[in-house]
Amino acid sequence: MNAPAASAAREPAIANAPAPWLLHGRGYIAMLRFPDNCVAQDAFLPPSLAGRRGASRYGWMMFVDYASSDVGPYHELLFIPGSFPFADGKRHLSISRIFVSSMDSVVNGQRNWGIPKDVAQFDVRYGQHGVDQVRVSKNGSVFAELEFSSLPIWLPFSSVLVPRSLRTLGQHHDGQTYIYSPSASGWIKPARLRRARFDSAVFPDLGEAKPVLAVQVPRFRMTFPTSQVIPSL
Repeated sequence: MNAPAASAAREPAIANAPAPWLLHGRGYIAMLRFPDNCVAQDAFLPPSLAGRRGASRYGWMMFVDYASSDVGPYHELLFIPGSFPFADGKRHLSISRIFVSSMDSVVNGQRNWGIPKDVAQFDVRYGQHGVDQVRVSKNGSVFAELEFSSLPIWLPFSSVLVPRSLRTLGQHHDGQTYIYSPSASGWIKPARLRRARFDSAVFPDLGEAKPVLAVQVPRFRMTFPTSQVIPSL
C-alpha cells in the first residue's frame, strides 16, 4: 500500500523573522493628488480608521523590489492614503493596501508592524525600451499595471534629514496599534509614472489621481525597527 503523497506537497513552514529588519533593494515612489471626494483615496481602510483621514488630497504609491531582507528577496506594491490619529496621541501616515510576493513577508509584516500585507504574483521587467514595467496579479487575474521611466541623474538621500514625525507610520491590526519609524539611505533619480491601471475591486484605483512627483530609488539600504505596540482599551 502506497504512503499518502500529502506530505510531499506540504507547504514550507513560515519563517519567524522578528524586527528589526535590514533590507536592500530598489524601487519607485509616486506622490499623487486626488480629486475632491475621491472614493479611491479611502478604499480598503480598516473600520477603525474609516472617516478619520486628514484633509490632505495627497497620497503615496510605492513599488519596491527587495533584493535582500530578513525573509529573503520579494516584490511589494503599497498605497499610503494620508495621515490618521493613533493611540499615541499623534497623527501618522498609514498603509491601507499592500501586496507582496512572499508569504513569509505577509506573516511577519503583520506580526512585527501590523502591516495589512496580502500575497500576489509580480511580473517585473526592467529597461524595456527605457521603461520599467510592473504587473501584479492574484488568482491569475491582473489587478495592477504600472510603467515608469527615469532620468540618468543620481542624487544621494538619507532619512536622517527627514524629521522623525514625517517618517513614522501607524497601523491598526488585531486590536492593537503599531507605531514604527523606518530609516533609509541610498540614491534617487527623477522619474515619471507613465501609466497606471488598477482593478478597484482589489486595489485602490489610483488612476483617478494625478501624479505630481515621482522618483526612482535605484539603490537603498533600509532598516525596519521594532514597533511600539499599544493594546486597544
